Amino acid sequence: MKIIETTSDLTKIQKAAVLTIGNFDGLHIGHRKILSAARNIADKKNTKVVIMTFDPHPLVFLHPDKTPGILTPVPLKKHLLEALDIDCRLVIKTNAEILNLSPHDFVQQFLVDGVQPAVVVEGEDFNFGVNRSGSIKTLQSLGSDLGFEVVTVDAQKIDIPDGQTVRISSTMIRYMLKSGNVTDAAMALGRPYRLIGKVIPGRGKGKQLGYPTLNMQIPDQLIPAEAVYAGYVELADTFENACTSNEQIPAVFSIGQARTYGDDFPLLIEAHLLADNAQDLKGKFMAMDFIENIRTQHKFNTEKELANQIAKDCQQAKNILNQSPAR
Repeated sequence: MKIIETTSDLTKIQKAAVLTIGNFDGLHIGHRKILSAARNIADKKNTKVVIMTFDPHPLVFLHPDKTPGILTPVPLKKHLLEALDIDCRLVIKTNAEILNLSPHDFVQQFLVDGVQPAVVVEGEDFNFGVNRSGSIKTLQSLGSDLGFEVVTVDAQKIDIPDGQTVRISSTMIRYMLKSGNVTDAAMALGRPYRLIGKVIPGRGKGKQLGYPTLNMQIPDQLIPAEAVYAGYVELADTFENACTSNEQIPAVFSIGQARTYGDDFPLLIEAHLLADNAQDLKGKFMAMDFIENIRTQHKFNTEKELANQIAKDCQQAKNILNQSPAR
C-alpha cells in the first residue's frame, strides 16, 4: 500500500481511481463494507482504491476536550488496510485552514484539483466541510456538477446479545469498550479489540500471590473499562510487530487500581499468561486481544481472598478461551 503524506504528492495518485474519505478509526465492519464496495468498483473499472484520512483527528483542533480515544494506532491501521487490499492511503495533515473549507472548496481542492477520482464511495451518514455542513447529498450534487460519481453504502447493523439492533460506528464501539462490553465490541469490529503497549516492570504483587503478570505502560489508545477479562496476548520486539503478531497466548487481563493494596495505586494494565511455557518475557511490547469480560473489579479484605479469586478467574478464562479457539 502506497502512503502519501504531502499534498504536493497528489500527482502520484493514479487518476480516475475509486476514493473514500474518513478517519476509519477501528476499521470496523461498517468501514469494511465501504472499503469492500470501493474495491469491487475499482476491480470492475480496472483502477485503484484510494482512501483519504486525516491526522490528527479534527476534534483535536475543534474540541480538544472531546477528542475520542484511539481504537487503532497508525501501525495497526496500516496493517489492517493492507490486509483489505487498499492501494493507496492519502494522509491529510489536519489544520485550521482545512477545517474551515466549505464543502465546495474542500471538494474543489482535494478531489477536483487533487485526486481526480472517477468514483467516491461513502456511508450514508458522511459529513464534510466546515462544521460538518456537507452531507452525502451535498457530495452527490457536487459530483454531478464536477464530474465524479458518488456511491452510497448503507449503514452496517448488528444484533447484540441483549436483543438490541445497533448501528455500527466508531463512537458506538468506544461506548462498548468503556462499558466493558468487549464481546459486543468484537462483533462490531469483526475481530477482538487489540490494545498495544510497552511492557514495564510491575510491583511484583502478582508474582507473590503465585500469578505473575506482564504490565503494560499506559498506551495512547482507548483502554476498556476497569474489569477482569479473558483474552489472548501477543509478545513482540517492536510496536509494529505487536500489531501483526498472531501468537495468541491465552491469558487473564486485569485493568484496575489494585485497591486491595490501598488507594494510591495508579491504573494498572496486567496480563497473567495461562500457557505453561509462556511465562518468560519474549519481547518488549505486548498486544492484548479482549475476548470476554469475566467480572468487575472490587477490593478484597485479604491477599488470600484475592488469590482465591484469581484462581477462579483463571479457570473461567480457560473455559471461555477453550470455547473461543485461536483465530
